[in-house]
Amino acid sequence: MSLQSDEQGVQPANPIPNKLHETRKRLDEIFRNCGDLKWFPWHYGPDMNQEALSIFFGTIAERKKVNYMKAVLQDLVTHEVGPGTDVRIENIIAHFEKHGVSEESARVVADFEASILEVLNGNLVIYFDNWDKALSFETSGMESRQITEPANESVVQGPRESTVENINKNVGLLRQRLKSSRFKLVKLNGGGETNTEVVYCYLEGRVKPDLLKEFERRIEKAKQIEILETSYIEELIQDVRFSPFPQFRYTERPDAAVASMINGKIVVLVQGTGSMLICPGLFVELLQSSEDYYQRSMYATMIRWLRVCAFFMAFTLPSAYIALTTFHSEMIPTNLLLTILDTREGIPFPAFFEALIMEFFFELLREAGIRMPRPIGSAVSIVGALVIGEAAINAGVASPIMVVVVALTGIASFAIPQYNMAIALRIIRLPLMALSAILGGFGLMFGLLIVLWHLCTLRSLGQPYLSPIQPADPSLLRDVFVRPSVKKLGRSANNRAGAG
Repeated sequence: MSLQSDEQGVQPANPIPNKLHETRKRLDEIFRNCGDLKWFPWHYGPDMNQEALSIFFGTIAERKKVNYMKAVLQDLVTHEVGPGTDVRIENIIAHFEKHGVSEESARVVADFEASILEVLNGNLVIYFDNWDKALSFETSGMESRQITEPANESVVQGPRESTVENINKNVGLLRQRLKSSRFKLVKLNGGGETNTEVVYCYLEGRVKPDLLKEFERRIEKAKQIEILETSYIEELIQDVRFSPFPQFRYTERPDAAVASMINGKIVVLVQGTGSMLICPGLFVELLQSSEDYYQRSMYATMIRWLRVCAFFMAFTLPSAYIALTTFHSEMIPTNLLLTILDTREGIPFPAFFEALIMEFFFELLREAGIRMPRPIGSAVSIVGALVIGEAAINAGVASPIMVVVVALTGIASFAIPQYNMAIALRIIRLPLMALSAILGGFGLMFGLLIVLWHLCTLRSLGQPYLSPIQPADPSLLRDVFVRPSVKKLGRSANNRAGAG
């Protein structure tokens, strides 16, 4: 491989000292008390009077790659410096600055801070006496989780590969599926002490220029703070801070990320995070799954409508029950009303407090099931729900119909593909229950109108959140309620590309 250089004819802001002892003094100050940093001073040249210093972190550099003496000697002796030639600093400078070919991938670094960052990234850095540059060899070899099935996005039919915490592997998974020169990738580093690598990808010609420009303006904030996870990026670039609705969506599936880029989205990856952020995230997309496009159109359409029903159930079912039983009992069929009254006989709480208690227990069980070790978490949540539900009925704290309503609400929320959308419904459900308990059906309708107004005014990266429903886009509406054929999907993507 040919050598890489960070020089562009620009004087570095913080040049590397020309004398090795000055460099060593600065390195000693910076890496004081770093017990895992390996120092290897060594000599070379005709009389072994030329000095050099190799440093790397033994905890993150791979020892097989660190064979520093082999790499250096191969570059200095075997190649253009030439066997039998006196290996002097002048030969080294000429060889590397003229990009001599080497077996090991190397980079010529002129800035001192940049050389420190190379060490922190797990690379081997070599400093030479009488040369104001350093060589960086790629030796980072930290073990990472292997590519497996997605943990949070179950797969019935379709690709079963999932992203991992290694950003290079994740980009490779995207490259494998999107073999196009228009697939663009931009790297930047977070600020603070972490210097986390952040990458965003898009498909040139598909993403709208104004959308990309707005995203790049907002993502610049990432250079000023410490980034530990993808959700940090979400909070940095979101339009409305206190909206319960997610303005972006997450995925662990490379096929979903590639499909999003084809549709004009921007995908963000962060080193050390196993999920990707898709920008912008629209309301209708949060109710869809990439698996919709791996099923037959008729079945996928039916599943979409089932999710819409689940959305409204998780959103309004407890509120509707409270409003009907408290204020509008005449709207309930007589036989059903008598059954409800019979089951509620002896319950000491009104319907609102009864629902509030059961919702609290259900959410508590859900969180306990998530936080506990996976082998026992699901069993504890299921058994706990059965035991607490039965005990609450026998104790006269809750009625059987209320247990059914809360259970149906919880099951409906599990049918939402995006977990962060299900969280939004859990947050909004409580105010709607309170409004229904105070004003009945009028309170419920008032709450729904407020939510609808909020959704109509909400934006994601400046794009209308309810698009393509509001503002209406007939060319895109056909992929909202009905999953069209593959031929129509391809035509729709080409139309969007032309419009962009």
